[in-house]
Amino acid sequence: MEGLKLYRKRIIPAECVFLKDDILLYRDSDVIVTKWSTLRPKKTLSHGYSCYFSERGFKVSKFYDHEDNLISWYCDIIQTERTTEGGVDTYIFTDLLADVVVYPDGRVRVVDLDELADAQRDQLIKPDELQAALRHLDRLLKIIYKGAFDTLQKYVNNAEEQDRAGLAGRHG
Repeated sequence: MEGLKLYRKRIIPAECVFLKDDILLYRDSDVIVTKWSTLRPKKTLSHGYSCYFSERGFKVSKFYDHEDNLISWYCDIIQTERTTEGGVDTYIFTDLLADVVVYPDGRVRVVDLDELADAQRDQLIKPDELQAALRHLDRLLKIIYKGAFDTLQKYVNNAEEQDRAGLAGRHG
């Protein structure tokens, strides 16, 4: 990803990881789409595709198992810091703990709200970050519940289709 550095910052556990192995598939002023393999081996999760909606405050990922079967869509609530130094755009995506899982059969689960509450109790997250997390979560759920999740999925699906066809970077 020449000219671009992406970092995933977590509150629980506290860590900031350079996503050096992620592959940039598409980028415009609104979104960044990558493909990746898990950072640490997992029993079921193997790889996937992610679309960062920085201004909207969430990341939408498509999770696959080791046999390339769709597990779920996983949506992280995020906060984005962006800097540019020496012609390199650097993004730090902070995971604000609340997540939404959308299963292939259409079921929707909101998860990790307990972690968000714990982070607030333990003062690991500032009041404005908590408010942002809840507002971003509300915005995402409204999109999902009104049946418009496909407007977010299309970025991942288009990039994945082109990647699998060997046409990455020609997003249409």
